[in-house]
Amino acid sequence: MYSVRKMCCVFVSPTLPTTGVQRADCMEYRELPGTNIRLSVIGFGCWAAGGQHWGNDASQDDFRAAISQALALGINWFDTAPLYGHGQADTLLADVLRTEHSDAFVVTKVGVRNAEGSRPVSDLSPAHIVSDTEASLKRLRLETIPLLLVHWPCDFGTPICESMTALESLKLSGKIRHYGVCNYPPVLLEQVLQCGNPVALQTPYSMIRREFEQQLRDVCMPKGADGWPRQKIGVLAYETLCRGLLTGKYGPDHRFGANDLRAHDGRFSGDWARKNLTFVDSLRPIANKLNVSLAALAVGWVCQMPGVTAALVGVKRPEQIRECVKSINLISFTELWHAIDRRIRRYASP
Repeated sequence: MYSVRKMCCVFVSPTLPTTGVQRADCMEYRELPGTNIRLSVIGFGCWAAGGQHWGNDASQDDFRAAISQALALGINWFDTAPLYGHGQADTLLADVLRTEHSDAFVVTKVGVRNAEGSRPVSDLSPAHIVSDTEASLKRLRLETIPLLLVHWPCDFGTPICESMTALESLKLSGKIRHYGVCNYPPVLLEQVLQCGNPVALQTPYSMIRREFEQQLRDVCMPKGADGWPRQKIGVLAYETLCRGLLTGKYGPDHRFGANDLRAHDGRFSGDWARKNLTFVDSLRPIANKLNVSLAALAVGWVCQMPGVTAALVGVKRPEQIRECVKSINLISFTELWHAIDRRIRRYASP
């Protein structure tokens, strides 16, 4: 299904603690369908680096060190958006990539703007798509955005084909290299595929958030005349750790601060949380036997699922990305995933 390549990295840095590890796990790379781009199977999510909605337990120096560590481990794409801290994540990412002299693949979003006195809204009028893209180019210090994703469907009724035409124009002008969409349901994604040439869908997917497996995967990889599925568009999974729930760090009595969006996420409270945490606890013996973290299990599960090109992880500190990268060594363990799927069927929410 994919063209796959692996790279082993060696990192020894005087500024980044390695806790005794001198050799990183092998990074796997997959081709993004419809392009000649090879993405590391794990990507770095920068939302928390924007300084909003994820608590205040990490500093800007923590995020900078985490991005540097990700580069050293072979991660070659970073996901950001104008909405992440009103562009703060963009600025921090650009600073680190410039310091590291890295040409890593930057994925960013377009369309969302802050509406006065209400939640952010998606404006996919051609004029806003162009102005929003140009603002991102300045913040990211780029001449061309490698992959630009529509953050979510339009809130103002702009016809999809008009928005796709605007993205095609940006591509022809050299301001973007490729484009795709985020958070699109199956019906709208089919319309996008009819109107334009997107190369990626970014969508939530984890052991306990599995809407992708319903109709969406069939749109992304429909069956051909021979009955075998063909990857029509790349899939970049996000929320692979279910906002940290699958790391096992948050017990039933944990309380998130008012500046943390998880304080209002039903998956962390009540009966739903107890069910989810029972499932997470059922995975601990497996993780312990393999000498990996629960996070590595969760990320590895997503990476090995049919249709997934790469998985995003949101991290705050270097040690977190080191743990997630260990998932690469688990992807080919078929019996492991069979055992975990049995636990998913028993415990996890659909």
